[in-house]
Amino acid sequence: MERSNLSSPPTHRWRHQNPARNIERALFSMCMAVALLLLPSPSSAQDTSHSPGWVVLPVDEYRTLRARAFPPDHEPAPPPVEATLSQVDYDLQVNGDLASGRASLTVDVLKEGWVRVPIPSGLLVREARLDGKLLSLVSTADGKGSSRLAAVLSHPGRATLLFDIALPVASAAGDESISLPATASDITRASVQLPRTGLDIRLAGGLLAEKSEAAAESKWTAYGRGNEPLTFTWRRKTEDHHLDQPLRLRGTLTQLLGLGEDSTSLYAEVNIDIVQGAARQVAIQLPEKVAINQVSGAAVADWEIKPGELDVTFLEPVEQSARFVIVGETNLPRDGKIEIPLLRLLGAERESGGVAVEVLGAGEIKDLKPTGLESADATDLGEMVSSRQSPSMVALRFRSGDANSARSLMVDVARYAQQAVLMANIEEARYQVLMSNDGKTLVQARYAVRNNQRNFVKIMLPSGATLWSASLSGKPVRPG
Repeated sequence: MERSNLSSPPTHRWRHQNPARNIERALFSMCMAVALLLLPSPSSAQDTSHSPGWVVLPVDEYRTLRARAFPPDHEPAPPPVEATLSQVDYDLQVNGDLASGRASLTVDVLKEGWVRVPIPSGLLVREARLDGKLLSLVSTADGKGSSRLAAVLSHPGRATLLFDIALPVASAAGDESISLPATASDITRASVQLPRTGLDIRLAGGLLAEKSEAAAESKWTAYGRGNEPLTFTWRRKTEDHHLDQPLRLRGTLTQLLGLGEDSTSLYAEVNIDIVQGAARQVAIQLPEKVAINQVSGAAVADWEIKPGELDVTFLEPVEQSARFVIVGETNLPRDGKIEIPLLRLLGAERESGGVAVEVLGAGEIKDLKPTGLESADATDLGEMVSSRQSPSMVALRFRSGDANSARSLMVDVARYAQQAVLMANIEEARYQVLMSNDGKTLVQARYAVRNNQRNFVKIMLPSGATLWSASLSGKPVRPG
């Protein structure tokens, strides 16, 4: 029981919008006023403890009346979730068929009262602690017909749960692996130690951040995505002497030269196939006065021009095949006998491919003298050559045999002066005229046109004439 202090009754503001609330407030004010009128003096209060002027209310009733008289404007909204798993950290040591260690779960509790925090499924928990004290785990249903362990927390705020856990190590086909379960955490960090070195590691479901080997021990640190399992897979390294073997390669080099009026463009496609070893770079023999502008390819890291040589460096040693494109230019005579500069793949035990030469502008190739080359069709040299639409082009492929055999090409180019060309010509024109008694004239005109580059033909109509219809090769057309 509690005596109400009515010496200073609270002030009220009448709200006419809610009559029921106004009635409750009126009753509360009347009770307070009666209690104030019947309140005895301090002297009489000392004489008797329960005089008729006293009003005694239970605490719960007083709080109920006060809550009804002064209700809060808005009830506080409950938190959307009871607790969140903010971070999971694993520190594991692999010994034989078992990985044991500690798991640290950072939990943020949002709800007042008791809250259950599920433990990631698949973990074998040997001991649980909260703030250095042992913590009991309870079994709870996960909504899928099975149960899982959960920790029960009693107060809101951030808490760190420590678990001593163990995981089985799976073995299959020489690979060993452990899989950490998926959680609702945004951040998952895992540190795994093995008492061995010389291992190849693969990671699924995350990113390997650190890898170290020291004192006969390997250590890996990875970060997972949280919503999917984090799997470590390792196996013993197998020594590969493939990179130490002598390099043997074969290649295909196809080049296209465009003989222009002022300069000659050069394009070359290079494909290399590794037979033995690995190629960190390849060398291309460059003739004199050939300038290289660009070398592009998915595996190309850098390229360097040396006297008479172009060195192309790869991002990683090439063990199978690689392809890159060379773009350059050179200055050659515009006509007459011209020696074509040819690129060569150095160090190849067999080189295939070919060369194509086209004349840009008014001109043609009158004669050619090849050495180590034989005539070929443009389609035999690939799409780079076959896609060119040139009126004057020759294509030759490398003659099979030794890659170091002599190879050269001399062409004789004749240039012509630009002349005006008749783009369209009307070879024949026929007219049929029909005249009526009232003076009207109907004319039918038929034209036989030989067209080269014209898109339309312009016809002048007589003054006052009206066009009735037009057709082209027997099909009606709409004149402009």
